[in-house]
Amino acid sequence: MKHISQTVEFNAALLNQYNQPLPRYTSYPPATELSADFDTDFFRAAIDLGNRKQTPLSLYCHIPFCETPCYFCGCNTIITQRKEVAEPYLGYLARQIRQTAQLVSADRVVHQLHWGGGTPNYLDLQQIEFLWKQLHRYFRIDSSAELSIEVNPRYLERDDVHFLRQLGFNRISFGIQDFDTQVQVAINRVQPEAMLFDVMDWIREAGFESVNVDLIYGLPFQTAESFQRTVEKTIALDPDRIAVFNFAYVPWLKPTQKRMPESAMPDAAEKLKILQNTIAQLTQNGYVFIGMDHFAKPNDELAIAQQAGELHRNFQGYTTKPESDLLGFGVTSISMLQDVYVQNHKRLKDFYRSIDAGQLPIEKGVRLTQDDLIRRMVIMELMCQFQISAADLEAKYHLGFDVDFNDYFVQELSQLDALEADGLIKRWSDGIEVTPIGRLLIRNIASVFDAYLGRTGDRAAKTFSKSI
Repeated sequence: MKHISQTVEFNAALLNQYNQPLPRYTSYPPATELSADFDTDFFRAAIDLGNRKQTPLSLYCHIPFCETPCYFCGCNTIITQRKEVAEPYLGYLARQIRQTAQLVSADRVVHQLHWGGGTPNYLDLQQIEFLWKQLHRYFRIDSSAELSIEVNPRYLERDDVHFLRQLGFNRISFGIQDFDTQVQVAINRVQPEAMLFDVMDWIREAGFESVNVDLIYGLPFQTAESFQRTVEKTIALDPDRIAVFNFAYVPWLKPTQKRMPESAMPDAAEKLKILQNTIAQLTQNGYVFIGMDHFAKPNDELAIAQQAGELHRNFQGYTTKPESDLLGFGVTSISMLQDVYVQNHKRLKDFYRSIDAGQLPIEKGVRLTQDDLIRRMVIMELMCQFQISAADLEAKYHLGFDVDFNDYFVQELSQLDALEADGLIKRWSDGIEVTPIGRLLIRNIASVFDAYLGRTGDRAAKTFSKSI
């Protein structure tokens, strides 16, 4: 494997040329390929396969509730201030955990645990402890596991932060989006600057090992100049990781987004300025561009793993942990096993009804073919390492290609000619390397190997966010 350059080059003309709706490739096939016509026996068989291989586990718990809507949000949420809804949900969540654990070998080790939402700290401390104990009761959590939780800083006190750390969480993430008050009002997410700095002080005081913050560009009233100030303040917070997401305006999928003034959103040219400035600011202040929209300090595990060619990607994003079976608990959660993906019911009543009937609360799923597995391997290597080599893939994944890599992907490799001509990639006899210009268009490069994308037709424009 070649040394990975950390350099990013900006070419506005190419970014505009390639800016199109594409999957984010947290999985392959994308979650859009999950179907209700799915036999849950395949899920059980996939767990059995993991049991025999002793594949490590990654657990995800979805807490869907939020007190108020954030207008930009694209997550699966339930907006309610009726806190009593959490109690029955936790009961069913515990039952699903127990139900799934009965299928899993007791000696399989959990390397990663994440709580997302919604708002996980919608739960009170007693409820958080209850769920924590349920997971530890039924699964073997490794002593060095990544144990992370997303929190909404607006509903967080100093004692809450210390409680989470004492309970055992060692990583924490919270959304900033933008420090500008006008932007915060427009997206219904008002978070005073002093409050955010207080929260960070509490997190450092409590001794969390890693802190991630999220920013979003493309929101109403943002300009290159205003977002530059947001990035300056974010750097002053000194988080270990920073995610800078491109806002996906999809009001046909998320009607709440219609509450934001579309006319106040930055145009494409302004968004490119914001992106260019942000990359420059973060990299000049010591952060490494990991890929897609993630930055980390050079001593962070993500940066180290990428240089070693050991970075991985799943529905939770980039991770340093080895290939694992991801088990999702709660409504809308996705489980990602070696050759099976499934998603739980999206509606509470359907989720509850399935569990009451003693059934797995699966709404839809997909069973991967051998071709899917091979393409996933290639796409994830590109997304994580920014390069692929047929020899390295063979050694790393032991899939045993029945045919030569160049023969198998002869059609796809011919499609790379245009990308190479535009300077997005370099090719050698059995591999591809993404150039500094191509790093920002990694989704475009990876999509060449996506066998499903051409089948979606016009649906892709209404399903996926643009690459920039």
